[in-house]
This record gives sequence, C-alpha cells and structure tokens, in this order.
Amino acid sequence: MALFPQSALQPGVRKREVFGWAMYDFANSGYTTVVITAVYAAYFVGGIAKGAPWGAFAWTLALSISYALVMVTMPAIGAWADLHAAKKRVLMLATAGCVIGTAALAFTPRVDGFTGVVVAMALVIVSNAFYSYGESLTGAFLPELATADGMGKVSGWGWGFGYIGGMLTLGVCLAYVLWAQARSLPAAHFVPVTMLITAGLYGLAACATFALLPERAVPQPRGAATSAWQQLLGTFREARKYRDFMWLLACTVCYQGGVAVAITLAAIYAEQVIGFVQSETMVLIFVLNIAAAAGAFVFGYWQDRIGHKRSLAGTLVAWIAVCLIAASVTTKSGFWWAAAIAGLAMGSSQSAGRAMTGVLAPPRQLAEFFGLWTFATRLASIIGPLSYGAITWMTGGNQRIAILATAVLFVAGLLTLLPIDMRRGRASAVPPDELQRLAAR
Repeated sequence: MALFPQSALQPGVRKREVFGWAMYDFANSGYTTVVITAVYAAYFVGGIAKGAPWGAFAWTLALSISYALVMVTMPAIGAWADLHAAKKRVLMLATAGCVIGTAALAFTPRVDGFTGVVVAMALVIVSNAFYSYGESLTGAFLPELATADGMGKVSGWGWGFGYIGGMLTLGVCLAYVLWAQARSLPAAHFVPVTMLITAGLYGLAACATFALLPERAVPQPRGAATSAWQQLLGTFREARKYRDFMWLLACTVCYQGGVAVAITLAAIYAEQVIGFVQSETMVLIFVLNIAAAAGAFVFGYWQDRIGHKRSLAGTLVAWIAVCLIAASVTTKSGFWWAAAIAGLAMGSSQSAGRAMTGVLAPPRQLAEFFGLWTFATRLASIIGPLSYGAITWMTGGNQRIAILATAVLFVAGLLTLLPIDMRRGRASAVPPDELQRLAAR
C-alpha cells in the first residue's frame, strides 16, 4: 500500500480499507473482460446466433435491456441504501446475483435454436444488471475513503487494480482455451468453463471487500418515495440544483457511450472485420488490460496534479484517435496500435469520470448521486452499442462505418465537458457546515 499517501485518505480511514475497496474492482473486472468483451460476446454472435446478420444487434439489445433496467432502478436503490446505511448489504446481494448469473451462462451452449438465443439474452440481462448495481455501489464508497484532492489517486488505484483482476481472470481462461484448442475441443466446450472460472474468481475476490471494507454511513431519514419512478424523478429534481454535476452527467452519457462500444464490441470487431481468431482476441484483450491498468495507475496521480477536467479532455482526444485508426486499418498489426491507445484511454477516462463524480456528489447522498452517475453510464451503454449495432445492420454489416460514427460520441463528450467548473461544483456539493469545517482547517 506504499503507492498511497495517507494524505489522500479521509481522516480515520485505514489503508487496508482502501485495499478492500479496490479488491471489488479487482473482482468484478473479470466479468466485463471475459463475458462482455473477450469471450462470451464473440461466442454469442458466432455460436449462439450462428453468425446471423442480426447477431451483433441481438447482443447489444440484451445489454441495452439490462442497462435500461438499471437506469430505472439504481437511483432508487442508491437512495434506499443512503436512507438505511446499507450500501454494503446491497453490494453483497448484487455480487451474488452477478456470480450466479455468470455461472448459469455456462449452460447456454446446451440450448439450441431460438430458445437458446432467448435464454442466453435473458442470462446476460440478469448478470449484467447485477454487475452494474455492484459497480455503482462500490463507487459510492469512494468519497468516504478519499479526500477531494486525493480522489484521482484512489480512483485510479482502484481502476488499475481492477484491470489486474481482469487480466488474471482472462489469463486463467486463456490458458484453458489454449489447452482445449490444442485438443481440438470446440468453443461449445471451453466457453462454459470460462464462465465458471469467471464466476468463481469474482465471488472469491469479492470476499476480501466484504471482510475489509466497513459501512461508514449512518442512517439519514429523508422521506421515502412510493415508487422507483417517483424516487428517480425526485432525485433528478434535487440534482438540478447542482449545475456542474448535471453537465458531468451529460458528458458521461456522450463519452461513456463510446467506451461502451469498445468494451462490448472490441472482440466482435477484431474477429469479424480484422480477422483475429478467438485465442488472438483473448491475447489482444489481455494486452489491452495491461495498458488500461498502467493508464489508470499513472493517470490517477496525474489527474490530481493537472486537474480532473483537463485530464478527462485529454483522454477523449485519445479516444477519437482510436476510432479513426480502427476504422481505417486493414491489418492485425495496425489494429494493435488502436488497441494500445484504447487501453491507455480506457483506464484513465473511466477513472477520471468516477473521481469527478466523487468530488461533485453531496457527502450525505453518495449512493443516490452515484446512482445518477450509473443512470448516465447505463444510458450511454444503450446509446453507444445499440447505435453501433443498428448502423452495422443498416449498412449490411459494415462495422467500419459504425466505429467511425462512434467518434462523434467522444466529440460530443468534449463539448459537454467545457461548461463544467470543478471549483463551483465542489462548493455546491458540500453543505455549509462542512464548508466552515474545511475553512477552519
């Protein structure tokens, strides 16, 4: 834990608590790396959907349904967790749901035809929704652990640790895939094993979080809405008082839509457009995670030095370059350049967004406002991949046009980033009594 200066942490927070928090990033990254990006996404399109033209659209539709479910429910779940000081309890339930749903994906190759497609989509919806709940809830712990000036370091350390976890899970899965392919075993055999490996490592690593990370919040009765929709509308009405936070949500919807395309469709693009085979794709994603981990670790310290807004802008420029390169290259070596830049930009842009949310979220409503952040990221995850799938379908399978169109999302992210004033937003997020306490320090 020497990477972390104690000055970056809130008073009374011990480094082992931060380690426990980061272990959740370590735990859940295997799900996105193996299920959403490297293995199951490509298998769904090529194996479950049998390479049909609508396969990529069906995959993005399943993810979009799960994200819509999370959008509607997560702000209300966050508000309930704040009300009852129950972030950790809800996090445990979300983890169990994702682990069980991921393990159940191992049985989908046994179901054929249209029924198999429906079952696979349903399990992806369930597992991805629970994953999203967990991601939001673990983010809500960040402001309790880090100071505003140390938010970038702590967030970057968590994201970097997460990519290490993703690499570990993918590495174990890759070893098994190579072993299976050497024995001429089909994907219908080794893909289910990778799902079980991913579920097992997720559940095992998350136990460290539950053992080391305390629930620091205290119950704060603020009244309860009668439905999730009422809670969602009430939360948005309250959040509108925070102008810079709302601009951050708009920015997040734009650029995270592009990031979601990279996460959910990188393996599909590599295999169907560039010509990678599955083992090569897994190696590509493994290296991409190395770059992402390095980017998150280093960028977290750089972000606290030069400022959150400027840092995020730099990553969005890098993402625009990724889209242009990926749309134009025709060789595997050329695509590797795009993947390397994407890895560095992915870790740093996601870390920056979470840190900015932590700075601008009111201390007494962390889970609720991180629920709004999750609303924005999941809306982005619908807009980005679903538009990519629709463009691919409408152009007769031309994914190069779709990836080029993705650059527009990052340009929009840059434009909506401009109005954000981090100093003004930080002041509006801190209640008057807290401002007085900080001024006295």
